[in-house]
Amino acid sequence: MTKKTVNIQLENGLDTRPVAHLVQVASQFRSDVYLETGSRRVNAKSIMGMMTLGLDTGSEVTIAANGEDEGDAVAQLEAFLNRANA
Repeated sequence: MTKKTVNIQLENGLDTRPVAHLVQVASQFRSDVYLETGSRRVNAKSIMGMMTLGLDTGSEVTIAANGEDEGDAVAQLEAFLNRANA
């Protein structure tokens, strides 16, 4: 399992459009991919699950992936969450 903690840099946090894009990015990978915050862990490939997190700009989140392409999955999601505009 690969994990990386990041602060969300998206201008509007994880509202509807960025969540949809994040789910698309996560869905490209065979690995199981999750976002964790506090005691909550949500499947990053689930748009409904991701919407329940309600994360804003500056929120700290841990990206966790487990599988054959876990390193790439974590790196791509980190890059996405660090973009100023999505």
